[in-house]
Amino acid sequence: MPLDHDAAYRVLTARDARFDGRLFVGVTSTRIYCRPICRVRTPKQENCRFFDTPAQAEAQAFRPCLKCRPEIAPGPGLAWTVMDASRTLAHQAALWLDARAASGEATSLAELASHLGVSDRHLRRIFQTEHGVTPVQYLQTRRLLMAKHLLTDTCMPMSQVALASGFNSLRRFNAAFADSYRMSPTRLRGDAADAPLPAGDAVTITLGYRAPYDVARLTRFLSQRAIPGVEQVEATRIRRTVRAGVLGETAGWIEAEFVANAAQVRLRFAPELAPASAKVVAAARRWLDLDAAPQTIAQALEALPGDEGLRLPGSIDGFELAVRAVLGQQVTVAAARPLARRVVERFGAPLATPWDDVNRAFPAPELLARSPPERIAELGIIANRAAAIVAIAREWPELALAGGVRPAPEALIERLCALPGIGPWTAHYIAMRALSWPDAFPPKDVAVLKAMKQLFGCSSQREADRIAQAWQPWRSYAVLRLWNTLETTT
Repeated sequence: MPLDHDAAYRVLTARDARFDGRLFVGVTSTRIYCRPICRVRTPKQENCRFFDTPAQAEAQAFRPCLKCRPEIAPGPGLAWTVMDASRTLAHQAALWLDARAASGEATSLAELASHLGVSDRHLRRIFQTEHGVTPVQYLQTRRLLMAKHLLTDTCMPMSQVALASGFNSLRRFNAAFADSYRMSPTRLRGDAADAPLPAGDAVTITLGYRAPYDVARLTRFLSQRAIPGVEQVEATRIRRTVRAGVLGETAGWIEAEFVANAAQVRLRFAPELAPASAKVVAAARRWLDLDAAPQTIAQALEALPGDEGLRLPGSIDGFELAVRAVLGQQVTVAAARPLARRVVERFGAPLATPWDDVNRAFPAPELLARSPPERIAELGIIANRAAAIVAIAREWPELALAGGVRPAPEALIERLCALPGIGPWTAHYIAMRALSWPDAFPPKDVAVLKAMKQLFGCSSQREADRIAQAWQPWRSYAVLRLWNTLETTT
């Protein structure tokens, strides 16, 4: 429910970080809009206009602040909550537009309406009602903010910024930027005197999140599951390769570093991935769960031990995650790592990165789809799991995120369970991490049931499911808390 004007102004005066990315303030005297955490002098209340999204502010002719930078704010949070049909459709439309924001492809309302199976008029009406702007305005804001992000943080050539932001030509980009922000892109880059220079040839940009964030817990989780040669995790830094076709047409590498004493992540990635900058940013935000609202989640899980800063580790490569999930069936996390390493050593490709120990790309699904299961089983992998890996690889073009839009978790789980060797636990775990689905509750998880027996005395899956209903739509975070409970006890 939107805040009323007085409550929103109290958020602004308190610089309440809980509302960062969920509330924006436009100042009528300057025609600039800011995040609620902006450190400039607080404007008078009568000069403030409050908006739920940057698109709403820009539709009212406000331009983004150069100091607090709305483009790096965390997103409003994943829209997996139960909604009525119209709201669900409006959010599906926004996800589709998000995926197209940086594609550079011509995107029409008719194409979107056809994709969703509704009329243009109905789509426009429900989108305006839910988001406060038209689909065209929403898409234009996403592209312009991405351009502002790249102009401020990088030294990418202007033409490359335009294309990476989804504009078909430099002329159209310049015109749209000047019309919306009342300045040229060149002037903005000149005003960004504090912009960090890229390290070497890497593209370096800044991403924001809502504190608190348990960085140590996230990096520990990823470190335990990191595939040698593909991913390397340190205390505050994660480095990994990215195979061709995941974020761009070519392979590359990506590094995320949590900035000390700031709710920010410094993201660096290979120059080969620069044309897909918007895809890299979106993938990194899901990977590190940067759009989570920790206080909201913690309130729903108050019956469970754990801290507010817990995040749901996602994945950069959904296919890699799916293979890793199969390799982890009925074995410990530590036992699955050498199996994954052998798969990469045999089928993966060498990849040059700035680091000696991050040097191979995970094999592409089309390669494993052509491989006899026996050749995978030679690596010490049980035959039915080798066959399951081949089955997933063969079906991946249909299972994958068609057009860049994530499938519904329930639909993905159903299709995965139809494959040989894929049971409900594996399917739920893949949906939980590959889709960053916050409401997964993998059935018959031994660790979850053990923790719930210790905490609540429940003795069956049915009883666990009943208790877990109170944690919707954040059951994935509940699963993580339950796993962590056993770690702490041990």
